[in-house]
Amino acid sequence: MRGLVIDTALGGLSVALFEHGTILAARHELMARGHQERLGELVRDVAAEAGGFDGLGRITVTVGPGSFTGLRVGLAFALGLGAALDRPVLGITTLAALAGSVDSPGDASAGLPVLAAIDARRGEVYAQAFAGGRPSGAPEALTLEAALDLARTLGPAALVGSGAPLLAGACPAAAIQALAAPAPAGLVAAARRADQPARPLYLRAPDATPPSRLPGQPRPTREPS
Repeated sequence: MRGLVIDTALGGLSVALFEHGTILAARHELMARGHQERLGELVRDVAAEAGGFDGLGRITVTVGPGSFTGLRVGLAFALGLGAALDRPVLGITTLAALAGSVDSPGDASAGLPVLAAIDARRGEVYAQAFAGGRPSGAPEALTLEAALDLARTLGPAALVGSGAPLLAGACPAAAIQALAAPAPAGLVAAARRADQPARPLYLRAPDATPPSRLPGQPRPTREPS
């Protein structure tokens, strides 16, 4: 059975068509914005290279944590394509995809626990630990101090993601891969384990807040003190 996996949630855009873990066609571009304009083109190119969507069993998409705008682009596209092709759409986390992007056995990371970490700014890190390719904890939004404590509990570990350099001092002899976005191989590894419907994963509330009054509505008056 073939699968299609899409990622727009972090600092890249990736699309891959795979079958039984073998990547048939993939595209991976690093970009901070512009995912919406490029996504359809990459899906078209990947489908053409792999011979179309014949045999496609499901679609998988990253659901966060990551850019609110970016992940919504991927979710909307995946859900629309799933509806058009009548295929289920499943979700994977960017942290699981990053953990799957750690270099193959034979590298310094072989056999080590993996800590996937995304720099969430404002002194916070999105983090999740993995062992043997499977999560050993839940995805969390942690202060840098708490993330360092988590890293220390793992001992030597493979650190991956934009937050990896922030935690390097807590893991002696750690293997570090400061990826801005998951690699296609990591997305496929996570997609093969996907078993949940695609729903956005928000570990922190958005910076924007809804307006306190409707357009044309007068401002509330303050009572005299």
